[in-house]
Amino acid sequence: MCKLKNLQKWLVCIFISTLAYLHINTLSAQELTLLFVGDAMQHKSQITNAYRNGIYDYSSYFKYVKDYISEADIAVFNLEVTLGGKPYTGYPAFSAPDEYAVALKNAGFNVFLTSNNHSLDKGKKGLERTIDILDSLQVRHLGTYKNADEKIRNHPMMLTKNDIRIAFLNYTYGTNGIRVTPPNIVNYIDTIQIKNDIKDAKGFLNADLIVACVHWGDEYKLIQNKTQERLANLMVREGVDLIIGSHPHVVQPTQILKKDEEETSSGISQLKTGESEISNVIVYSLGNFISGMSKKDTDGGQMVKIVVAKKDFKTTIKSCAHQWVYVAKQKNADKIDFTLLPVGQFENTK
Repeated sequence: MCKLKNLQKWLVCIFISTLAYLHINTLSAQELTLLFVGDAMQHKSQITNAYRNGIYDYSSYFKYVKDYISEADIAVFNLEVTLGGKPYTGYPAFSAPDEYAVALKNAGFNVFLTSNNHSLDKGKKGLERTIDILDSLQVRHLGTYKNADEKIRNHPMMLTKNDIRIAFLNYTYGTNGIRVTPPNIVNYIDTIQIKNDIKDAKGFLNADLIVACVHWGDEYKLIQNKTQERLANLMVREGVDLIIGSHPHVVQPTQILKKDEEETSSGISQLKTGESEISNVIVYSLGNFISGMSKKDTDGGQMVKIVVAKKDFKTTIKSCAHQWVYVAKQKNADKIDFTLLPVGQFENTK
């Protein structure tokens, strides 16, 4: 009898605790901030100028944007180099110093995207060594894999923060004509695979939010092409919430879709913010984050900040904002410092 009473008391406590949890959950909302930036590159000019006193020094790169990056719960960028080891090389076959990845982690980035057209610049060794270095830094990464088992475990990639479950997908249009060496895997754009991945994210992984980071489009074009629009339409219809683009090296339009608007026959309509609840955000291209490029419109890009909230088991996109960044190159003794400047902070300085 005593044991039965204790069991009854235990069950009552569990019931009350559950009610209390549900009550609290209905009163408070969890939020998190996602930050996305574009292509992080290492051209020969960057590698040469980073080498100082026997080491590769990237201390000038992120000092003005580090706080902004670190404020985000999840900060994501496209690692458009391999960490293939020495000799370090720039375009057209990138192999960056390991110190570069360390600097990016220390700047506040915690998700590294590795599926892009330079993923195979250093072949099998470069792909696998990049994965090994990122694993040693204990950062999350997705897009390339040593084998099928590794991909099954890690793609879609699931991150949970503040009780919000976010699934990340990452794909590239190609790898500059270089074929992947089995059993290595690069996530290429394949609509059948993308549909299956989205299905897994929604079903098996029970994601509250799905983010697709896609390497696509035409280089140096300020407007997205029809192929980008068709793929974006497909992903939105299948259930992707945020579509984040890279590769063109310049900024392309951002589209914010609302729940009370319908898709037009010509594609996804351009909508103004603030009219109703946001259903989807499509960033066709973030542009460059940091690079040695000097071609028109390539010396910077945008950082896109998206705030997501969850209340009563419903997840919503609360806001989407951007911050322009510019790569300043300043002479320092016999070297050049590459420094990211948030434009809003520095545009009125002389």
